[in-house]
Amino acid sequence: MRRVIQSQGGATRREIVGGAAALGVAMWSGRAWAQASADLGPYQQAKINWRQAEGESISVAVIPASYFENLLSLLPQFEALTGIKVRPEKVPPGQIRQKAMLDLSSKTGTYATHAADPMYYPLYVANKWVDPLDRYLNDATLTDPAWFNYGDILKAWREADSIDGKPYGIPYDGEVTVQVYRKDLYAAKNLKPAETYDQLLANAKALNDPANRAYGLALRGFAGAGQNMYIYPSLLRGFGGGWFQGKVLTVNTPEAVKALEWYVNALTQYAPPAVRNWNWPDIADAFSQGSVACYVDAHSSAAVITNPEKSKVVGKVAYARWPKGPAGKRVTSIWNWGFPINAALSEKTKRATWLFISWAAAAETQARTSWKFDGPAKRSGLNRLSLWKSPEFAEAMKNAGDNFIPAALESLEQDTDVDWRPRVPQWPAVGETMATAIQSALVGQKKPKEALDEAQARIAQVMKS
Repeated sequence: MRRVIQSQGGATRREIVGGAAALGVAMWSGRAWAQASADLGPYQQAKINWRQAEGESISVAVIPASYFENLLSLLPQFEALTGIKVRPEKVPPGQIRQKAMLDLSSKTGTYATHAADPMYYPLYVANKWVDPLDRYLNDATLTDPAWFNYGDILKAWREADSIDGKPYGIPYDGEVTVQVYRKDLYAAKNLKPAETYDQLLANAKALNDPANRAYGLALRGFAGAGQNMYIYPSLLRGFGGGWFQGKVLTVNTPEAVKALEWYVNALTQYAPPAVRNWNWPDIADAFSQGSVACYVDAHSSAAVITNPEKSKVVGKVAYARWPKGPAGKRVTSIWNWGFPINAALSEKTKRATWLFISWAAAAETQARTSWKFDGPAKRSGLNRLSLWKSPEFAEAMKNAGDNFIPAALESLEQDTDVDWRPRVPQWPAVGETMATAIQSALVGQKKPKEALDEAQARIAQVMKS
């Protein structure tokens, strides 16, 4: 779902391994010991034995994105704290889901944990491939509840990584969809950020100038469960639609047809022609070059549109919440990358894995991978409410644009819906089927109702199997 951004400050694996060994030795000598103790001090305040799985080795799969690169650069600290060896493997987003499913289903235990798509938890849980994490959260030998403070993790992301009220993943990094607009262009036309879908289109119409390659609006249209099926669910919920009629997954309701018609019309009238095949990086790039006046997408795209080396709109950007649909609802995404525990592991390896997860999700590590990070990539997808509200985070994000933190945080707190997309074990097939149907309508191959009727027929078969 998210663009892969290599961190310029991330360490190589050799540097990580070498650094871990060097730090392990240096800790035993004078000044180095004092420095290491200072680095580890915030973690040692937790009333647990961090070294209870000393000597264990775990493999962790993540995607090659800056927010994980920042974490990997801190692995020497975790290894010095715990005595646990971590073998990181970077797997592209398009492959990590398949590799994780293969590992979990075969019970090989290759990956102790991985960066998990929240939409896959229903599949994982239905097959008992991952452990419920309440047993680790409630184990006083593994978790100091006051220090870890699980309740501080953003509620929307906790719910997205839970099934039937039980957590199966711990959120590490996430995002929320917001309205991103050119405040200078809006001011010139006396426009306000949209409060409704109708106002969003009215603003787009006022700023649309195709003859000069300037467009009023962009929404990602590329086919994919995490692409156009990342935008469409919010539109559907804004029209008052849902995913189920009784217990039957139903995707061709009148509300669904209206939502897809709106999507098609919006892109046809006010967006660049190529947008039907655009992912979010393409939209962010177009916006940064001044050819798009507004788009709705992940708050994390701020890193692209405010990059002074590439963007022409730095200082001209502002943010607002998703507008309300005809049903009066604002519904945004609740995407995050979380860490589950592979159920095929031995008990000691599971404990080691939990220590890694709790370290990665801890407030101190979150801060060290954001405003405390030495490199240029300061994470904006922090998992904790307290950190979002901290002055240090506000300072780190001050150049992102007007209203950046309030728009994202208000959306996370007020506009989320854990059933934003259909959370069923069959999601991989359902998501791809819907993505194909949506794009067929966006490119004009099929009328919205026809596309959704065909999707319904295929999904009915998927759900039976």
